[in-house]
Amino acid sequence: MFLIRLSRHNRSSFTLLTRRLHRGSDQTESPSRLRDHYNFQPPPPLSTSSENHDFIQKKKKPKPQYRPPSSLEGVKKMHSDLPFDFRFSYTESSSNVRPIGLREPKYSPFGPQRLDREWTGVCAPAVDPKLESVDGVEDPNLEEKRRKLREKIQGASLTEAERKFLVELCQRNKTKRQVNLGRDGLTHNMLNDIYNHWKHAEAVRVKCLGVPTLDMKNVIFHLEDKTFGQVVSKHSGTLVLYRGRNYDPKKRPKIPLMLWKPHEPVYPRLIKTAIDGLSIEETKAMRKKGLAVPALTKLAKNGYYGSLVPMVRDAFLVSELVRIDCLGLERKDYKKIGAKLRDLVPCILVTFDKEQVVIWRGKDYKPPKDDDEYSSFIHHESSIDTDLSCSRVAQDSPDETNRT
Repeated sequence: MFLIRLSRHNRSSFTLLTRRLHRGSDQTESPSRLRDHYNFQPPPPLSTSSENHDFIQKKKKPKPQYRPPSSLEGVKKMHSDLPFDFRFSYTESSSNVRPIGLREPKYSPFGPQRLDREWTGVCAPAVDPKLESVDGVEDPNLEEKRRKLREKIQGASLTEAERKFLVELCQRNKTKRQVNLGRDGLTHNMLNDIYNHWKHAEAVRVKCLGVPTLDMKNVIFHLEDKTFGQVVSKHSGTLVLYRGRNYDPKKRPKIPLMLWKPHEPVYPRLIKTAIDGLSIEETKAMRKKGLAVPALTKLAKNGYYGSLVPMVRDAFLVSELVRIDCLGLERKDYKKIGAKLRDLVPCILVTFDKEQVVIWRGKDYKPPKDDDEYSSFIHHESSIDTDLSCSRVAQDSPDETNRT
């Protein structure tokens, strides 16, 4: 055996020496059986080469990316047979006023693919789902259909005793069932709340506050028109809404809910640079004079404004300019108040500066006739309220005599 000193320089000589030793051992000695004993020979393939090639090509598909669960997936389009156009607010929007533009794309507030009505940016019309304009003008045939449906549900009219009984049941000390109607007026989702109350009671109390109370006649009309009920009592901003004799809670209409509040469309400006019939200088002088006029009244936030229209009409008999103090109210609220006064009084808007509503009666002002009567239930309203007040006084009087 040869001893060789390994280093970096003689590494090639070591490999040559080992080769020679292997050759000599193969010639002198018998071949080793270690290779036969321990060498691994793979088994023959089970398939042909073409099948192996196809198997390599058919790789495992990658897993799809994770998507969080959504309530909008797998929801079928809802169909509603209600014969009126769906709007966000029925009392604070009018089909007679055409908007001049939209603030957002026409995203349906009912959710994507959840309602079989097309959203026009203002409403979801019941007749023509492919309406291209944003007018939102309602089909006149729907009003007749609603009237017939309401007559079918209401049945025979209530007697005076039945009316008093319903009003007494809806008093604050008897029940807590109440629907609050605020600055947005009668909204679409509020219809569902009313039907939920009617499932357990024949009548529900509706508390009205804020801008919609300026025109209670409009609120009562839409409550009866959209719910097919009947307002049996009105005391300031508190209404009692009766469901009807033939109302069946199991056959209540399907009301798709709005998932968010849509943006209001763009309407024409309320205040013009120059009032019709006046020059720009005369308009500026009138605005300055109107802000110096003593305020007719100061409006409270979310108050009851039902007596504001007759107050303004009476004030126009004495003065041509009227100022209403709206300090503390939101700007969009007293703008809506000015727009309602323009149509109800009627009058001309002068300015909204410094949180004041200044209105002008016009050159040829004629006081309107007294046409503020509501529907037929008003004739019964005074008798109901007086009877209720007399009954409460009669109940309280024995206690007072005992105390004395």
